[in-house]
Amino acid sequence: MAQAKFRFTFPQDLVTEPIIYNLGRNFELITNIRRANVTDDQGWVILELEGDQDEIERGIAWVTENKVRVDPISGDVIEG
Repeated sequence: MAQAKFRFTFPQDLVTEPIIYNLGRNFELITNIRRANVTDDQGWVILELEGDQDEIERGIAWVTENKVRVDPISGDVIEG
């Protein structure tokens, strides 16, 4: 199983949409929220994804198609 970390940045019109829930449900991925900040007009989430590499890639493609900005990150996101 592969594991990857990403920062998802949500525009105002997607803040209330269940994107992360659907990502885990529609793709064979385990989602783990490490950090998040959500306001009325924007939101961001640091998310760990675990699953087959192909499934991670398919899931990320789906998220970006839904107008969420996705940036890969590295390191321990809990520290600092």
